[in-house]
Amino acid sequence: MDISDDGQRLDPQWDDVNNNVCGVVQDCRDAAPVAATFVRAGWSSRSSSWHGYEVEASWGQIELDPMETREVLLNGVIYPERLDDLAGLLSRCGLRFTLELCDDSGALVREIQT
Repeated sequence: MDISDDGQRLDPQWDDVNNNVCGVVQDCRDAAPVAATFVRAGWSSRSSSWHGYEVEASWGQIELDPMETREVLLNGVIYPERLDDLAGLLSRCGLRFTLELCDDSGALVREIQT
């Protein structure tokens, strides 16, 4: 997958915030196509491990890591009010997923599942 530096960097106010979003993209063995989905939507992408990617926009920074269970683990920081935008991005690409948004204490605030 091509790495893209075209997207915007996460707003610095979120640099020290703990991860508040996690989820799973189902039926996907490789994180590269999921990262490509984000790149097509204007996010930047860079390799974060042998098989993982970090994708970033001004309103979110997310790690994508493949799991042995044919799923891609998704976790990171997003503006809480943009959870629907993240879900919409994944839905428009036909991806099945589960997303969980947590507050500062780690308590579940909202869940979206397709």
